[in-house]
Amino acid sequence: MTGFTLDDLERNLSARAQAAPEESYTARLVADPQRAAKKLGEEAVEAVIAGATGDRAALVSESADVLYHLMALLAARGVPLAEVMAELKARTGRSGLAEKAARTAEGVRAPREDTSAQGGRP
Repeated sequence: MTGFTLDDLERNLSARAQAAPEESYTARLVADPQRAAKKLGEEAVEAVIAGATGDRAALVSESADVLYHLMALLAARGVPLAEVMAELKARTGRSGLAEKAARTAEGVRAPREDTSAQGGRP
């Protein structure tokens, strides 16, 4: 097991974001939140595929890409890792099903209406 943490990644990203965008991929991502979001989505899809196909090495590699790009997006939008960790901590001690139900009840994430029987129209 490595001693490298998400806090370490956040510090590295912050330092690299200070470089000129022409010289740093991280700086380019942090300067362009839409690009960072797009890359996160691409990497997430690749991680999903690796997980679905059972390719362990690819899942490890793609998961690292997902974490890196998520952290870059957070930095681009000025969201510190500590804020995300506080949200996770607040959810601890509650079952996943109860937590999801509470978010829906609070209006954070309303369930989608199934429109498939209506030809895709609400």
